[in-house]
Amino acid sequence: MTTDRTDVLVVGGGPVGLFLGALLAARGTAVQVWERRTSDPVGSRAIGIHPPSLEAFAAVGLTQAVLDESVLVRTGVARSRGRVLGTLSFAGASDTHPYVATLDQHRTEHLLRARLQATAPDALRTGTALVDLDRHPDHVVATGTDRDGSPVTVRASFVVGADGARSVVRDLLGVGTTGRDYPDRYVMGDFADPEADDDRSAALVDVGSSGVVESFPLPHGRRRYVALLPEGDPLADPAGSVSAADGPDAHRASRLASVVRDRTGVAPDPATCSMLSAFGVRRRTADRVGVGRVVLVGDAAHEISPIGGQGMNLGWLDAADLAPLLAEAVRSGAAGPWPAYARRRQAAARRAGRQAEANMALGRAVPGVVGVGREALLRSVLSLPTSGVLARLYAMAWA
Repeated sequence: MTTDRTDVLVVGGGPVGLFLGALLAARGTAVQVWERRTSDPVGSRAIGIHPPSLEAFAAVGLTQAVLDESVLVRTGVARSRGRVLGTLSFAGASDTHPYVATLDQHRTEHLLRARLQATAPDALRTGTALVDLDRHPDHVVATGTDRDGSPVTVRASFVVGADGARSVVRDLLGVGTTGRDYPDRYVMGDFADPEADDDRSAALVDVGSSGVVESFPLPHGRRRYVALLPEGDPLADPAGSVSAADGPDAHRASRLASVVRDRTGVAPDPATCSMLSAFGVRRRTADRVGVGRVVLVGDAAHEISPIGGQGMNLGWLDAADLAPLLAEAVRSGAAGPWPAYARRRQAAARRAGRQAEANMALGRAVPGVVGVGREALLRSVLSLPTSGVLARLYAMAWA
């Protein structure tokens, strides 16, 4: 069995691993990206691309390609019981990108693959799964299997685990996680936009007493709805999730449409549902971000609630921080400055996690006088001149 060589091996070819690979290739660093999936990306779980990520994409010439396909969300509108409580403008959230872009995750991954392919045509190796890591003071030997089960090995100066919340790299390092599971259960679905006559650049948040319904415009005249569901509701069972390739179950699509209608007065057409997925929420932080010449990024290092759309962006910003460090370490022969990197990225993850928890708390079911009080508070906050600070928080201007 022949052992290949590379400067950096990235394990995981999702959005974060692909971006890190493209960043390294753009710097002239030899990189391989191992992705266990053999098929092209499908599905659209994550859709929000925040201004700091758009800025980071410029390093690989990706920003305009993403914007060309995206819907640009310029305002957030809070509603309850059929009334508008206030509007949040993203006009001051960024000097260069005063909006949040929305794009299906599979399209973002496609664009990232194209950028990596343009700079390093042979870097992405699909159907390759990591099996073992043999760590040495000056290199790491990674062993895996290819799509037909044959063994493959590569000797790398550094290995990066970008392989998600169930990271094999993290497990092989023996790194544990700390965190908690939340009782909140959500379901999301994409429909033809029933609010298309209104502003297509607006994200909507309905905070009625039965629980939050959020919605975001998507390309091609679609809108995503995300609804908090009561405990025990069959629609909230993640086992009932379906991929875009399978097509959503008509009964479940109808059930989500009715939840949206009952809470907001807006009636999506169940027949137009193109994606439906239920999910729970948890928060996890890796006990260590780096061990020797192996480092973790994205969900492998920190997992937060998807409410607020920060998780994928956190991973991209991990990659943007890490890439120049890796490139310099490869050039100089250094072992890697993980402590400083870890402090920065773990601090960012803690801040994002707290913000996500606040978003969840704001959307929980609160009947009666408490709900009325929440409406009054939102109306007051959104009418203040300082509401621009809140917009910057939601747009991750702090990242």
